[in-house]
Amino acid sequence: MSWTVVGIIAIPIVVDLTIHVISAMIALPLFERELTFSVEEVPPDPDAEQFCFPTSGGLTLRGSLLRQSQQPARGLILFCPELQGNHWSARWYCEGLIAAGFDVISFDFRNQGESDHMPGYVPLHWLTEFEVEDVAAAIAYVRGRGDLNGLPLGLFGMSRGGAAALAATVRDDSVQCVACEGAFSTESLSLHFTLRWASLYAPDWLLKIIPPWHLRLTLALVRLASQFRRRCRYTRLERQLSRLGNRPVMMISGERDTYVLPEITNMLSGHIDPGCRSTWIVPGAKHNGSRQVAAEEYDQRIAEFFSQLPAVGNPEAAPKQITQPRA
Repeated sequence: MSWTVVGIIAIPIVVDLTIHVISAMIALPLFERELTFSVEEVPPDPDAEQFCFPTSGGLTLRGSLLRQSQQPARGLILFCPELQGNHWSARWYCEGLIAAGFDVISFDFRNQGESDHMPGYVPLHWLTEFEVEDVAAAIAYVRGRGDLNGLPLGLFGMSRGGAAALAATVRDDSVQCVACEGAFSTESLSLHFTLRWASLYAPDWLLKIIPPWHLRLTLALVRLASQFRRRCRYTRLERQLSRLGNRPVMMISGERDTYVLPEITNMLSGHIDPGCRSTWIVPGAKHNGSRQVAAEEYDQRIAEFFSQLPAVGNPEAAPKQITQPRA
């Protein structure tokens, strides 16, 4: 009788696990598919200072620094570019910050742009610990330069670079505020597109009876298998965001973004203290294209946000609580 009971319990579990494994094997190629983004090439800026610094794995990252020439800087903004972008794009996205008196520093992630390539690693749009380590190395470089160390520090990132900026801010108290456009977490974005793809092949009634944890378990198996194949570790961003504390966060999303939909941005911002976050959904904007459709307002909002950095000479001062976003 006892073996009968064990069989009754074990068989459904084995069947369920088999379904998870088969589903994960089917989903893995889709998860690891390389996406092509329309990233405009930006020429080098002759006025920028070029530099390099080490990161993990013995690699060298390269970047550029845009400094104030007529006045002392109000602060330093570390810009993290999107996948397939490069550090020269900082001039475009940070034009308003430069005009407002901030220095802007940027770099290329490993296996991207002018930085060294790590053999065997093919970067995807999913954030890994490699990218977070690169941001941490950039912060360490800034803190090691006497001419930059005294400046209040904020981070600004695009898409995967925005996610890396968020993760790095969580882990480094010297970063006093962070803004991002098109940022996302691997868990929420993969779940969203899983439901979208499933709706093309499965009836609605079936999707409604599948509990969310069931899909999340399958996606966890996909991530584990991908980590093993790609020899990397995906950053679990959502569960870290509550550790941002009272540091201000600004999240931007394009209303017409088909890669990272506004609901993904809103979902991610829901993990951040409501008193410290602001969200701006830009009408008519596509992925990372908000400044293209609203350059003046974009520059103004970004400059206003980073103006919350403490005054130069008082880097230990806590950033002020952010005001509620404008309608």
